[in-house]
Amino acid sequence: MYVLVSACILNEKLRAEGITTDADRAVWAAAAARCRQFGIEMVPLPCPETLYLGVPRSPGSFLDRLNTPEFAAVLDHLEEQVRTLIAERGEPPIAIIGVNSSPTCGVTTTYYGDEKSAGPGVFLKRFADFPLIDVRSFAQYRIYLAAPLFSEAQKIYNAGLAGLLASQYYSVHLPQNFEDTAESRSKNREELIYRWNLAALKNSDIVVAVIDGSDADSGTAWEMGYATALGKRVIAIRTDFRRYSENELVNLMLETEAEIAGSSEELLSLLTCGSA
Repeated sequence: MYVLVSACILNEKLRAEGITTDADRAVWAAAAARCRQFGIEMVPLPCPETLYLGVPRSPGSFLDRLNTPEFAAVLDHLEEQVRTLIAERGEPPIAIIGVNSSPTCGVTTTYYGDEKSAGPGVFLKRFADFPLIDVRSFAQYRIYLAAPLFSEAQKIYNAGLAGLLASQYYSVHLPQNFEDTAESRSKNREELIYRWNLAALKNSDIVVAVIDGSDADSGTAWEMGYATALGKRVIAIRTDFRRYSENELVNLMLETEAEIAGSSEELLSLLTCGSA
């Protein structure tokens, strides 16, 4: 089980001079932490720019310095090398992780010319038959699962959803794991539950909120609002076909700041694609 990663994620010295920030380093550390947690090997891709231009080098676009037959030959050779590596491993990578804006290893954005443009870099474009994901999206893997948790049916659904997310290498905080019941409640226990969930909410990267039902659960709504105030990404999943109004699934205050998934498959697609 492995991912192929742009070499500069593992060795920032391979990047162009002056572009790496502390925020970048934090993202790369989070991506590595995700791989450690789930036992995923990080296998570096060769760096076409380093092989062609060397280090150190100043930032530049594809058209600036890489639009040559010689560089195209480098890419041909490296593509063959990477595909041979995959064949020898006997299984495809879980994903290929790139770095957006890179002329060669961007995933959804690249500096092809003077302006940033949509689409993958010229190297990763050659591997479109594999899942491509930007490292910033890959590093967002700690999920707080906000959902009603008061009936057996709700708990079974929540546990199944958490299991599905875990199978895709997401670390999931599931509040119902506290094993809370009305009979066990005391003032001290309520405070403990609140602090436990609040800490997990603050520590999460993404909040996934279940908003099925004629109206959203009040606790779930609070968690969505708190996450929004913290600037976190919120994805709401609603499989219920009922509508609150002609233009609302549940409530516009919940929907406006959230991405909406109509199924678990749509949820996984949104998570893989990264923030809209």
